[in-house]
Amino acid sequence: MPTIVMYIVLPVVGIVLGWIIRWIYARFQLTASEQKAERVKREAILDAEAQKKEILLNAKDEIIRERNQQERENRERRAEVQRFEARVNKKEELLEQRAAEFEKAEKELAEKQVAIGKKEEELSKQEELYRAELEKISGLSAQEAKELIIKNLENDARHDAQALINKIEQDAQLSAEKKARDILITTIQRIAPETTSDITVTTVSLPSDEMKGRIIGREGRNIRTLETLTGVDIIIDDTPEAVVISCFDPVRKEIAKESLERLISDGRIHPARIEEIVQKVTHEIQNKIYEEGERALFDLGIHNMNTDGVRALGRLYFRTSYGQNVLNHSKEVARIAVMIASEIGADRELAKRAAILHDIGKGAENDSDQNHAEVGAELARKMGENALVINAIAAHHNDVEATSIEAIIVQIADAISAARPGARRETIDNYVKRLENLEAIAEGFAGVEKAYAIQAGRELRVLVNNEKIPDSDVKDLARNIAKQIETDLRYPGRIRLTMIRETRIVEYAR
Repeated sequence: MPTIVMYIVLPVVGIVLGWIIRWIYARFQLTASEQKAERVKREAILDAEAQKKEILLNAKDEIIRERNQQERENRERRAEVQRFEARVNKKEELLEQRAAEFEKAEKELAEKQVAIGKKEEELSKQEELYRAELEKISGLSAQEAKELIIKNLENDARHDAQALINKIEQDAQLSAEKKARDILITTIQRIAPETTSDITVTTVSLPSDEMKGRIIGREGRNIRTLETLTGVDIIIDDTPEAVVISCFDPVRKEIAKESLERLISDGRIHPARIEEIVQKVTHEIQNKIYEEGERALFDLGIHNMNTDGVRALGRLYFRTSYGQNVLNHSKEVARIAVMIASEIGADRELAKRAAILHDIGKGAENDSDQNHAEVGAELARKMGENALVINAIAAHHNDVEATSIEAIIVQIADAISAARPGARRETIDNYVKRLENLEAIAEGFAGVEKAYAIQAGRELRVLVNNEKIPDSDVKDLARNIAKQIETDLRYPGRIRLTMIRETRIVEYAR
């Protein structure tokens, strides 16, 4: 029995003791946690109060700083307002002072006007007395005397002016003509240019007439494609074994001509092949344009040229004027300009650069209605060229006034290159029309009986009516005819004007 009690009671007692011990431990742990929580709470409260105090202090400092800043700004604004008020007061004082001075001056002016009016009345009375006395003495009215004096002065001035003009022209001819002739002869002797007569070909030969049908294609698709891609008009008519390419742009005309010749040689003519050939030829022509521009500059020793300028210069390779290749003409003008500049001591490099660029407007891709001199000057301005070069380009046809001796040299060199034998040629219709216009201009002047153009239009002989035009007025008439020709006609070189006036008297002895 005691053993059974022992086995039963002792475990129960052990369990109870374990529960008691765990409860006491849990209680102890709870108390420790509460104390720790209380401690954390107190620390959090202390930290919060510390942060609160710090925030309040920072806020007070910020408020104080803003208040100080506002006070400084207010003081500055008050000072600025005070300065502005001082200036306004000073201006008001100055305006009042000027107003007083103006009133004083206005009063003095009114007094002077009154005095002047009185003096004018007195002078008018005296003038009337003097005029009446002079008319009484001379026997002429004031208007008659005025007309007589003006007529005498006009005659004297005309006579003196004509005498001075004759003397100046004689002196200029004596001193300048020999020097100019020596310079030009020396320049021409130093240059041995080849005759330039390249003409852009606009006709393409065909191996046979049946090739025309292949060029046209089914429903005209081949010819439409070629015209669209090249921008030209292809004329196929009854001309045997030939087609004509028409276009104002010589580069597009060359592209179309070269493309058409390659298509004829290849034999495969269809839209895809046409597009391929045109693209290839266009690329080659553009490269050739740049190469020709670079070659021209290299031959003349000119450097630092803008890319657009090189390209515009190269386009002149495909341009002709009166049968003269414009690029070769520009190179020739540059060489002549260098030689003339060397002879007279002008700037050789400036003259050479202006001369090679003088016709660059003919190669510019421009659709405006300006002439090539204006287009070329504008292109040179965009290229950043020297102002003297720009003026020489614009003035080489006298559209604007030349501002340098180099610009005059470019004009002279251009005329020499264009007027030398074999340089240019024109159609017979244009030639005859130019001569007719030349004679018509001279015959349009009063006192001219007849005019004759001789020496291929390089000289104009004018017969003057001796009863209508006196000897003293013949020189003025010649000058007016020359100016009219310069204004109305375009011609290479210069035209010599010879005035012929004679008194022919016939009498018979019977």
